[in-house]
Amino acid sequence: MFSKRKETPQIDPVQRELYEHARKRTVQKKRLFQHFIVFLVGSIFLIILNLLIGVGKEITFFGLDWYVIVVICWAFLLVLHFCNVWLFHKFMGAEWTSNQMERLIAKQKAEIALIQKDVDLMYPKDELIKKKEKFIKQQQQPKVVEETIKPMLNRKITMIAAAGENNALGKDNDLVWHLPDDFKRFKQLTTGHHIIMGRKTFETFPKPLPNRVHVVITRNENYKPEGALVVHSMDAALEIAKDDPQPFIIGGGEIYKIGMEYADCIELTRVHGIFEADTFFPDIDTEAWIIENRELHGADERHEFGFTYLTYKKK
Repeated sequence: MFSKRKETPQIDPVQRELYEHARKRTVQKKRLFQHFIVFLVGSIFLIILNLLIGVGKEITFFGLDWYVIVVICWAFLLVLHFCNVWLFHKFMGAEWTSNQMERLIAKQKAEIALIQKDVDLMYPKDELIKKKEKFIKQQQQPKVVEETIKPMLNRKITMIAAAGENNALGKDNDLVWHLPDDFKRFKQLTTGHHIIMGRKTFETFPKPLPNRVHVVITRNENYKPEGALVVHSMDAALEIAKDDPQPFIIGGGEIYKIGMEYADCIELTRVHGIFEADTFFPDIDTEAWIIENRELHGADERHEFGFTYLTYKKK
């Protein structure tokens, strides 16, 4: 069998305070009574020492016997004790303290009310509500802007091209070399991304390249090719690709010239040779661009020309 635990009764805080007050008063009165008894006994004892036994009969102060002075001082202390227990407690006790606190609180409330009145006059409630709503909107607005531009801040706009030593890109809308490894690298880098190009470059493809979003820049407003998004400026092309962390600009020559201003990176395959061409890659300003990586590939049975992969980063 489980024994029942006795629960301690909960005492009301007010009752507890009254009990504590009564206990302290009882202790005070008891100590005062003890002091009074000790004073009487002590006084009688001092009188006996002086009058009956004759202790210190020759000692006087201001014409009074020493024991009279002692009794008077002791009586003064007893009066102070009495005043502390009865008079001071009655006039400056718990009730007096409570009244003082209530008066102080009432005074503070009145001062707060006056201050609030002044605030209401200076800043009407309706205006404060409007300012609060405006502040909340301002706090929320940067978050919206941040969410909008964050992908754009983190993305890397890259131009990718293969050009000869004389910056030749191609002739008659075709390349003047065949580099299988470079085609493979182009596919690896651009797959899954937006590829931005001019109309002529897009039309060199037998069909749209798989797993890439084709964005074609053209002045022809009636141009509507299948498998591509058509825009009329580089800004519009990059806006379409705003969620792509690395859109690629793939040509041709005029698009590369425009893209030079926008690009953060250039992946250039420098084909080692001088070629006759009608389309050229723009000169790279070495004051604005720095080579971050280079990788040399010599000519072999599959590649008639040697070439070097160069990665440029804008300073």
